[in-house]
Amino acid sequence: MAELIYHVAVSLDHFIADQGIVDGEINKSFFLFEGEHVPDFLTEIQQYSAVLMGRKTYEFGFHFGAKPGEPGYKGLKHYIFSSSLQFESNEEVELIKGDAVAFIKNLKQQEEGKLWLCGGGELAGSLIKHKLIDQLILKVNPIIIGEGIPLFGSVKSMLKLDLVDLKQYPNGVIKPTYKIIYT
Repeated sequence: MAELIYHVAVSLDHFIADQGIVDGEINKSFFLFEGEHVPDFLTEIQQYSAVLMGRKTYEFGFHFGAKPGEPGYKGLKHYIFSSSLQFESNEEVELIKGDAVAFIKNLKQQEEGKLWLCGGGELAGSLIKHKLIDQLILKVNPIIIGEGIPLFGSVKSMLKLDLVDLKQYPNGVIKPTYKIIYT
């Protein structure tokens, strides 16, 4: 059975995107896209066998030149969850228009290794509600943004977490890794 890891950048007030990113203006974002944490992140994502993301997270890559149906991360199978996106699935990128929770539950049972949930607050919220996320890796940016896309979308869950690792970077990014303990 595969492990599902929500590995995502977040502000100190637990938003995964600020207004600059939400409106598509990367240069207005407060999130740190450069620094010592970036090479570590690029190395760490090589451990995953697939990446899962919602529509807005996938479309974020379009600002960097990606096109619909293209992978955002070379070498990883992509599962994109959206009822509104329109493109043909291929070997690298599969568009899932149906029930994300059922699909991911089945995927976890069929796969081995680690699956990466890289974004989509609403998608993460529905998965946490169904107890499908096994671990959180948060790249906590030293910013408070006040509004944006919440870590778990509109879902308000109470979770117990077990800290299994913690790394601090000179630029102020802190990366805690938590195992989720469902009760």
